[in-house]
This record gives sequence, structure tokens and C-alpha cells, in this order.
Amino acid sequence: MRVLVVQNYDKTGLGQVGAALAEADADLDIREVHRGEPLPIDASRHAAAVILGGGQNALDDDAYPYIPALLELLRDFERRDRAVLGICLGSQLLARAYGGRNQIGGATEFGWHQVGLTAEAKDDPVLGGLPESFPIFQWHDDTFSLPDGAVRLASSATVANQAFRIGRATYATQFHFEADRALVGEWSTGFADVLATRQPGWAARHQSEAARHGPQADAAGLAIARAWVRLIRA
Repeated sequence: MRVLVVQNYDKTGLGQVGAALAEADADLDIREVHRGEPLPIDASRHAAAVILGGGQNALDDDAYPYIPALLELLRDFERRDRAVLGICLGSQLLARAYGGRNQIGGATEFGWHQVGLTAEAKDDPVLGGLPESFPIFQWHDDTFSLPDGAVRLASSATVANQAFRIGRATYATQFHFEADRALVGEWSTGFADVLATRQPGWAARHQSEAARHGPQADAAGLAIARAWVRLIRA
């Protein structure tokens, strides 16, 4: 099965989603759209799509003019019943694609934070097997309102809309479940200058927080990744 991966920013990665796709022998079509690589014209040649995070916001059409075409492409995937996964910025773009209101700033979360499942998540094929509450990695400032017709699946103390589903297999997660301890370590090194300014002290506390929260977060993240991959119809 061929899976489109939309990369919106340098130094992002698939992490545990990549591991789950590798287990399924997926053929990855990675498009670095922020560097000018074109998007597919429609969803006909792909079984699924993954939209990764980035430092820009979901309304930044002037600096990233591919965004409106990406929104239409995401809707085409859902219309064709192809699986879609939007993570962080990807979730914010999915919310926009379906009429949600994007809030820029005022919703900062960074590091491992607790997320709780909603009652609607109990029987969900992707999140239903998880504990009612679990730690997971966060790195965002923005949030969004829930689109009409979407099912809220997870919330946190800071951000009400942490995960939602549209239709059968379009999923959005504000949290970075793909970011296991290895990927968080790569980000901590690759974005060290940014973190030193915006998250003072992270370098000093990173390892202790990873030891405290990482094992449970990694287990939850890989379970989510594997469950979503099972929804892909080749």
C-alpha cells in the first residue's frame, strides 16, 4: 500500500508511525511541501495520508501557499474513504479543512503531559484500547474548535480538543504520539537553540522527564500508530 507523507517542516519525522507503517510493508511517498515539492492532484494513487507537524500555523497561507490545496486534498482522501492522520499542525489543518476555527497562540503545551480519553473514545478502533488517561508528548501553541460532525476523542487540562475523528478513518491528534523518546531526543538536539529560548531548562530536565513518562507514552503512541495503520485499506 502506498502512503502519502506530507512533511511541513525540516527535522520532523514519522517516529512510531513510521515503525507501524514499516511493519505493514507500506510504500512511503514523502513530499517536502515546505521546500516546494508538489502535492498529488488527488487521493487516487494513495491508500492513506499522514500530515506531520511544523513550526508554522494552520492559517499561514501567505508563507506556505500550498496549504489551501492540501486542505482540498485531505477532503478528497476522506471522500474516497482513504485513511488520514494529522498530527499537531496536521490536526489543526484537518480542523480547518472541515470548518473548525483555528486559534493562533494561547494554548501552549510542551513536554510530556497527561491526556484523557472521552466517553466517545471507548469504542473507537484507534484509541479505544488505551488507558483512560496517559502521558504523551506535546509541542504546540495553537488549538482549534471541533469541526461540525467530528467526534472528540481526547482532551487535556489545557486543550479541550486533543484528538478527533471524522468519518471512518480520518484522525487528528494535537499531541505528538509519534514522538517516542528517540524522536524527542532528536528534536531536543536539532532544535536546541529554539528550545533554549522558548523552553528554558529543557536540556537539564529532558532526561529525567523522559525516564518518568517515556515508557508509558511510548507504549501508548505505538498502540495508536498500529491501530490507525490497521484502518488503511490497500
